[in-house]
Amino acid sequence: MSHHLLLIIHLLCASIWVGGHLLLVFSHLPQALKDKNQNIILDYERKYEPVGMTALVLLVLTGIMMAYKYGVSIEYWFHFAAPIEKVVSTKLLLLLLTVLFALSAQFRVLPKLKNNPDKLRKMTFHIVSVTFIGVLMQIVGSFVRFGGF
Repeated sequence: MSHHLLLIIHLLCASIWVGGHLLLVFSHLPQALKDKNQNIILDYERKYEPVGMTALVLLVLTGIMMAYKYGVSIEYWFHFAAPIEKVVSTKLLLLLLTVLFALSAQFRVLPKLKNNPDKLRKMTFHIVSVTFIGVLMQIVGSFVRFGGF
């Protein structure tokens, strides 16, 4: 697959992933907190999850494929030696952090949130954190255009 096509898919998926989280943070989350209604978050998650998770999987796959096209194969991950290696490794660390937040939300927060609106604050922390990480990943990714950092 050509690098340009990979990049287009990657950018479209990033738009879905980050855009969905920004919509959640700036639209649905304030209303849920105001009304103390966790169902606003749970309903959004139920509708967004199939699209968002598909986008995330495609982001990971296209990101890895593009990293290889830049010569950053798995043996160079986390070396932080070359500028592009720094971008790839930083994005992988941010991805790992995203996965940890997702696991925490899925197994620690969401089960309690379903029956207890008092857990909205914990869920808010997770939502805002994943959104911030997603925006950071987009910013870090933009440095590829300049050869890395």
